[in-house]
Amino acid sequence: MRQSGSWRLSPRSASIVEVNMRSVWNGTIAFGQVSIPVKAFSATEERGTGLHQLHLADGGRIKLRRTCESDGSDVPFVEMGRGYELPGGDVVMLSEDELAELPLATAHTIEVQTFTPLAQIDPMHFNRSYYLAPEPPGLKPYALLSEALRQTSRVAIVKVALRQRETLAMLRERNHVVVLTTMLWPDEIRTPDLPILDEDVPVGLRELRAAVALVTELSGDFEPERYSDEYASSLRRLIEAKVAAGEVRRPTAEAQEAAAAEFVATLREATN
Repeated sequence: MRQSGSWRLSPRSASIVEVNMRSVWNGTIAFGQVSIPVKAFSATEERGTGLHQLHLADGGRIKLRRTCESDGSDVPFVEMGRGYELPGGDVVMLSEDELAELPLATAHTIEVQTFTPLAQIDPMHFNRSYYLAPEPPGLKPYALLSEALRQTSRVAIVKVALRQRETLAMLRERNHVVVLTTMLWPDEIRTPDLPILDEDVPVGLRELRAAVALVTELSGDFEPERYSDEYASSLRRLIEAKVAAGEVRRPTAEAQEAAAAEFVATLREATN
């Protein structure tokens, strides 16, 4: 909120990006002569159903094996690397050191390219969002940027590298917090190749007026709290009912050990 010409995050807005959250990126916002040190925090999380594939015989988790297509052997995580497959089937092996040496100017910098109206950006470009929180030395320029974005109704188009991959992104102001939203590159958006594009569909004026009237009748403000995941709620009630009825089973010790090993391997892969 702003008081007597000052700007500050409300207690609730500040807590959004600091409490129980771990930063996923540290760097600076750079434009002109301005440099704002910030931390990035994931702003969203996708919640799955929590269901797993299980062995019907004993309830053990189904393990996804990583196998080599050349010899069919199981490949441990320590023997996994990365490479590029050529059109003819040959592969170019790339070491982690070689990848780390590639120039990546935006590895620790959010480079502002331009400021533009949000309405000019097709939402199809949007990917993931992150809250940006200023480091203490950058609090004032952060506040100025946030307020400038709000007053001009503009967003900043930027480039930034996350997880060793440069991406297009935008900065926008939301409740006094600067939000970084990664975007897809133009060549990552597919051109629609649909049969309807070749159809000549006649639309009558009366039919069009009826369609417009229906849209108008059902129009309203977007209030996300009005919507809920009915499937997830029904699934939770079904699981609770089965627990209450004693319809549970305990996997064998071997199955539990295999599931734990798979979890550790997945965790290691995610952190590399």
